[in-house]
Amino acid sequence: MPPAPSPAAAPEQPVGGASDGLPDGETARLDARYGRSSGTRRRGRWIAVAVAASFVVVFAAWVVFAAFDGDGAKLESTDVGYTVLDDRAVDVQYTISTPPGAEVSCAVQAQNQKFSIVGWKVVHLPASSTYSTTYTTSLATSERAVTGLIYECWLP
Repeated sequence: MPPAPSPAAAPEQPVGGASDGLPDGETARLDARYGRSSGTRRRGRWIAVAVAASFVVVFAAWVVFAAFDGDGAKLESTDVGYTVLDDRAVDVQYTISTPPGAEVSCAVQAQNQKFSIVGWKVVHLPASSTYSTTYTTSLATSERAVTGLIYECWLP
């Protein structure tokens, strides 16, 4: 048996002329076995481009809808102030801005020094004849509050 050629004596060309180091025909056989071809690669690129384009179109439609739906500024609530009456009560003043004739519900809260909620109340405000109206809500608290504020308001 003749001795095997040493790696230093091996030619610089890949075996069988293929660039991936496989013998002749082996690359073609593997490509055929696993469905790899220039057509499938091209189809994969087109699918990726179509998915990306679809995402861009849906995102753009959402942005346009969110920007121009006209419902975003129908209700605004602003904290005006609060007055701590004693260790068990606080008054919260706030302004509600909404189109005249709309009823509003708000959650009002009081917090202690550790930002824990020590008082909470949901108030239902009647329809007003003006755009902005200021209200005062009294809250009973479980301990001394250091602030009172609007948590959230909504149109029922």
